Amino acid sequence: MGYAIQAEGLAKRFKETRALDGVDLAVPEGTVLGLLGPNGAGKTTAVRIFATLLRPDAGRAEVGGHDVVRQAGLVRSLIGLTGQYAAVDENMTGTENLVMIGRLLGLPRRSARTRAAGLLEDFRLGDAAGRAVKTYSGGMRRRLDLAASLVGRPQILFLDEPTTGLDPHSRGEVWDMVRELVAEGMTVLLTTQYLDEADRLADSIVVVDKGKVIADGTPDQLKSQVGGQVLHLRPLRADDLAAACALVAEEAGPQTKIEDEVITAPVGDPALMPRVVRRLDQAGMAVAELTLRRSSLDEVFLALTGHRARPEAPPPDADDHDHDAYAPAGSPS
Repeated sequence: MGYAIQAEGLAKRFKETRALDGVDLAVPEGTVLGLLGPNGAGKTTAVRIFATLLRPDAGRAEVGGHDVVRQAGLVRSLIGLTGQYAAVDENMTGTENLVMIGRLLGLPRRSARTRAAGLLEDFRLGDAAGRAVKTYSGGMRRRLDLAASLVGRPQILFLDEPTTGLDPHSRGEVWDMVRELVAEGMTVLLTTQYLDEADRLADSIVVVDKGKVIADGTPDQLKSQVGGQVLHLRPLRADDLAAACALVAEEAGPQTKIEDEVITAPVGDPALMPRVVRRLDQAGMAVAELTLRRSSLDEVFLALTGHRARPEAPPPDADDHDHDAYAPAGSPS
């Protein structure tokens, strides 16, 4: 199996800000790479370099075996891109949007209409094909945006926070579409701050912070490396919460904390749970919930970066430069 995307020593500065500072990564063909990191970590900058919308200051990157600087036109013929914000015209119909993109890509009018009709059916938008996009729900717009990135039949798809702002049902629909595309052989690079999204979709994950790769591996490997298992405890009486937390902290250490009235603690010792149970019993504290589970990606992210991932609009920093400058998928150079 070859690599669809490769980067070595990728670097990019915006004035005094190092958006990327020597990033290395490799994405095997037909897989999903989740690129994770806080806002401003460099995720969107990396995507824009891979999509030939930015030139790196140092290092090199190849997409589909072609250099993103020297062979930008060939790269663009192989890729699709869905950015953080919908790129479709809300005053046009679904069909008109896709036909327009097909024509921009050089398709004859009849071929563009045929391609548009097929994609609208594939993305369950056939019944809404003749409606103005401004009448679409958020999930429908996102599906149309994804369809638009596929008009040029790309081999590699970049999804930059594709489900930000969507309700859970709409997010699930987008996930299903991504799974179908990968099953057909497409390679996907996904940036997201929804850790469950990366957990469900990504074959491998790269975590970046301050422009550097700080961890990489499969979701299971990262969970095993950071924290192992986690104890969850909910006292039966809310008045016992603080005392129970202090008791667990004595056994599990200072990383014990309270979140949403649940006590959580990393488990490094298999004997921790029996000790906690005995201590609770001796203290006369009844328990409503006590479980042991593997670390989540959210907890991995917290351990690696010092805070939880938060799906929110990116700030106006180096990672957000010209975020609206995305070009149509597969657009000619």
